[in-house]
Amino acid sequence: MPRFAANLSMLYPEHAFLDRFAAAAHDGFAGVECLFPYAHAPAELAARLHAHGLQQVLFNAPPGDFDRGERGQACLPGREDVFRRSIDQALAYAEVLDCPRIHVMAGLVPQEASRDTLHDTYLANLAWAAAQAVSAGRDLLIEPINTRDIPGYFLNTQAQAHAVVQSVGAANLKVQMDLYHCQIVEGDVAIKIRQYLPTGRVGHFQMAGVPERHEPDVGEMHYPYLFAVIDEVSAQCGWQGWVGCEYRPARGAVPHGTTDGLGWMHTRRQA
Repeated sequence: MPRFAANLSMLYPEHAFLDRFAAAAHDGFAGVECLFPYAHAPAELAARLHAHGLQQVLFNAPPGDFDRGERGQACLPGREDVFRRSIDQALAYAEVLDCPRIHVMAGLVPQEASRDTLHDTYLANLAWAAAQAVSAGRDLLIEPINTRDIPGYFLNTQAQAHAVVQSVGAANLKVQMDLYHCQIVEGDVAIKIRQYLPTGRVGHFQMAGVPERHEPDVGEMHYPYLFAVIDEVSAQCGWQGWVGCEYRPARGAVPHGTTDGLGWMHTRRQA
């Protein structure tokens, strides 16, 4: 069975962020992920992880000015210094949190920008970042994201992401395969799992129901089948990663809303 990690930026919205660690552990999660941990001191986060027996499996590098709409800097010419400082900050957090993976957001395509220039900048920045991360024992991940949720995002398809990873050629640069985004952009999700997981270039999965981004048992995707595909292919190729639960609870921030929506996970464990 895949190992499930609670995304604490989306799950348990009825709790303050630091209290979500306890809630996730209480519900049986062994791993957690989040978007951006930087509002809290890393030692404070590490204390929560240790207190509740949790592993931090993933978080994002700083994306730039998120409140003003920035969604990463890796592909943006002229932002190399800011990008490098963001990687340094992320690696410092990863060291304290003992987190093996950092997601690096690509950024939005500027108007009238040259795709070739953006692509070249992206490759150069990722190569530099991967070199910094390898000495720290960390993997860097890139994630194709659908343009309905983030219009104008630079990286959208699995093929594009895997081509970037192959071009950079760093063993610690991998793809974060979000099945929610994959279904919206291109579909054929099970075939893509079978195609890409054995390559060794998939470092992490995420999932949510489509189209509302609620629990995985709500919507058009049949996740029990996809979990079985991940299990089957993992057994063949030796993949031992995590599946991040990056969805918005359908019940919102009501007390126990996340917990009451975890029937899909309990059913999977019993099976």
